[in-house]
Amino acid sequence: MQQLSPQGQQIINNIAQRYNFSPDAVFSMLQSVIRGNGSMAQFNHPEFGGSGQWMRGGMIMLGDMFNNGLKNSVGNLCQELANLIANQPDLIQSGSFQSQSQGSQQQSNYSGNQNQQQNNSSATSAVSLFVPPPAGSSGNWWPAGLQFPNSTGAQNNVRYAYFATIRRLAIEVNGHVTLYDTLDHQIGGFSQQQSVGGSITFTSQYGLVDVSTLPIISIDNVPVQTPIQPTTLQTSPINTGAVNQEADIFAAIEKLAALKDKGILTDTEYSTKKAELLARL
Repeated sequence: MQQLSPQGQQIINNIAQRYNFSPDAVFSMLQSVIRGNGSMAQFNHPEFGGSGQWMRGGMIMLGDMFNNGLKNSVGNLCQELANLIANQPDLIQSGSFQSQSQGSQQQSNYSGNQNQQQNNSSATSAVSLFVPPPAGSSGNWWPAGLQFPNSTGAQNNVRYAYFATIRRLAIEVNGHVTLYDTLDHQIGGFSQQQSVGGSITFTSQYGLVDVSTLPIISIDNVPVQTPIQPTTLQTSPINTGAVNQEADIFAAIEKLAALKDKGILTDTEYSTKKAELLARL
């Protein structure tokens, strides 16, 4: 997330004062609304009653489900932040995730003066909320060299950028960016399981596919070494190509284990990639 500009910080402070929330809480909600492309937000902050969800149109669900006053305040806050970011360049991603397994949802209608909210956001439409990226920097979150994605989207703590022409898929989860090889998949849409550590899937000509089955190119811009292909040349009774391949496979597994221990890879991703590597022995 970009750093707030001085004007953006003042806007957040003013909104926080009007809604009687802390600036930290409002900024946290701003990030959630941005990740929801201005139409939804999934958040978790003690000032908002813990975890909850908001969707444009009036649906709101809080952990403190019987606090109607808090629901009204949070709902109006989300709507005003959504109006605010609609006037900001490059904050709304094209494309979207499709939510799955959201479970039962409790709806609550909230009243608020949307005209006043729109007036407030219009008054700040000419102000940049965030500090522009440094000169010469594109400001893109995906790896350098991947400049023109065919589609992008975001939900919760997950963002994706799909580069169909070069068969690459970049996914950011909790600040960590993994670059995948999409092989021959013609990706048509993405979805995320609505749960802690929920899997990310996409649809292609082969149906529904789990992202974790794709080969990993790099993690946080650090290349992941792939096993070399067995050589067809055999200059001695010992197949040196096969020996080197086996050593590279075990080295790759060790690196994957280290990434899992650091929290960069989930247990599922680690197990999947480990099985793929062992299958090459």
